[in-house]
Amino acid sequence: MKPIKQKKCKCCGVLFTPFNTTQKVCSTICAISYANDQIRSQAKKIARAERKDYYERNMTLSDWKRKVQTVFNRYIRLRDTHRGCVSCGTPLQLRKFDAGHYYPTTYEGIRFHEDNVHGQCVPCNRNKHGNLHEYRKRITDRISQEDLEWLDNNRHIKLKLNKIELEELYNKYKQKVKDYERLQ
Repeated sequence: MKPIKQKKCKCCGVLFTPFNTTQKVCSTICAISYANDQIRSQAKKIARAERKDYYERNMTLSDWKRKVQTVFNRYIRLRDTHRGCVSCGTPLQLRKFDAGHYYPTTYEGIRFHEDNVHGQCVPCNRNKHGNLHEYRKRITDRISQEDLEWLDNNRHIKLKLNKIELEELYNKYKQKVKDYERLQ
């Protein structure tokens, strides 16, 4: 039979020879301390889960829209990483860039429409306020003229989503993000 290797105590860090292979601590005092740490850790996990559950149950529509917008923008960034800036054509790989909306998010009806949002470098999106003139010229490289006309004609539609629909939209784009990340 092989001799049992020495282990480092999970509590105090001292090397010790355990009585069996599942022993994690060197003494009774360390065992009590280790057990108390485990109980505290478990209680923190439960409290965190309860806070998260409470927060999600009490989220307002604005909170949900913000949450969906975050995951939607992440999806757009992943989708357009290899395409270059929609306004100036600057390569977007290995640099920070935004999900630039052709029509801003104040147009609720097309806020989460994928044809309205494309990868855009930070200077174009933030410093040049979207660089819309160039955006308009180059957007037809990514979407058809009919889709652009649809955006023009339907930008004033009101978005009337409830919490359940926003949660479904969130889950849809969260799954798309996972799929893109798995491919890379």
